[in-house]
Amino acid sequence: MFQSKNSLTILGIETSCDETATAVIDSSKGLIAHSIFSQ
Repeated sequence: MFQSKNSLTILGIETSCDETATAVIDSSKGLIAHSIFSQ
């Protein structure tokens, strides 16, 4: 029998005048990666 596990992966991007932040979140695994870039 095959069971399907649905998961949602989200890419979040936030920007301001001097910083940019990104994050990848999976609904079943939680936070996968994140980064912040400053000028």
